[in-house]
Amino acid sequence: MSDLAPFRAEVANWLSDNFPQSLKGQGISPFGGVEGEAEIDQDAALWRDRLASRGWGTPTWPAELGGGGLNHAEAKVLSEEMHKVGAINPIPLLAGVGGTMVGPTILEYGSEDQKRRHIPGICSGKIRWCLGYSEPNAGSDLASLATKAEDNGDYWLINGQKVWTSGADISQWCGALVRTDSSVKKRDGISFLMLKMDQPGVETRPIKLIAGASPFCETFFNDAKAEKNDLLGNLNDGWSVGKRLLQHERASQTGARPTSNKVGLSLQQLAKQYVGEDDQGRLSDPDLRTRIASHLMHTKAHGLTVARIAAEAKGNPEVSAAASILKNSATRVSQERAELALEAMGNQGVGWEGDSFTDDEIEHVRGWLSGKAISIYGGSYEIQNNIIAKNILGLPETTQKG
Repeated sequence: MSDLAPFRAEVANWLSDNFPQSLKGQGISPFGGVEGEAEIDQDAALWRDRLASRGWGTPTWPAELGGGGLNHAEAKVLSEEMHKVGAINPIPLLAGVGGTMVGPTILEYGSEDQKRRHIPGICSGKIRWCLGYSEPNAGSDLASLATKAEDNGDYWLINGQKVWTSGADISQWCGALVRTDSSVKKRDGISFLMLKMDQPGVETRPIKLIAGASPFCETFFNDAKAEKNDLLGNLNDGWSVGKRLLQHERASQTGARPTSNKVGLSLQQLAKQYVGEDDQGRLSDPDLRTRIASHLMHTKAHGLTVARIAAEAKGNPEVSAAASILKNSATRVSQERAELALEAMGNQGVGWEGDSFTDDEIEHVRGWLSGKAISIYGGSYEIQNNIIAKNILGLPETTQKG
């Protein structure tokens, strides 16, 4: 759009003056905040602070709360210009689930006081959030959660256990679903509380995964405290708040991203490097060539569907059940790409460690393993299909209501 040309020029000039060239194409690795690492390097910290000073780490959030105050068309221009210079937006990564889930939910359900206290820290990328949802006996049936919060006059007293809490060991705040009334139906007695992680009543234990990383934790609350003014939404209506947060989560997971963090070869280039080319410059294995072509069509179709849904929302997209379609589509594309990459690499695609494998080969293997979680976290593939069946296709309800 021609009326965006001045803004595009402004963004390009600002990036030229402010983006550290040492970070070009570096992906997320310089920013820490993953696998138990909270520290970031000097240039990454400088870039975070400069981006936050414009509010462009959370570009569409209110400017008075630390966001960029941009409309969605302007935010797209910002993203495009950052991509051109090899820059990423680290704020959502550094804020944990604050930027993608908790923050948007506070903006919808929070009081003005809660917005003023919590949103600026997320926008700066200096306050990291985790999410206390799943429990050992409450996974897919989340409403069976047993973590209890008791009204203790001046504060809430919390006892219980959460599991699969992403980044709990490096987060400053947690948004948790807790039981505040055991005398009513299980979905009617749940509330959403926000609490500090750095307090004596909170213990975290990282869970080591098959890919060698520990992004998840067990989290234990033993007389942990939450302030009375950190109840998000209404008392005993946490199920509504929690469902809305999950919609934001699924919307944030609709990008079909590679399972490796590094900026490297395309799938086609990688396959040619390991399998070789025929005399016409095509991948020499015709069956693998056909399946890669099919995968690229799936990837293109996914991207076009994301763009179509955004366009149909007329620049002000509302999170809807369509996010479940896109989440499953993104899952398929990401996992399919990882499988094809390992197949193309042959024996070099089974390395875990040792001098026989390059760092990139080892990362592809570990990325393939960690990518298996994509179809589980954020609501499993099967749960998304249930949502699609009920809320989009209008099929009859076969499970409990809600």
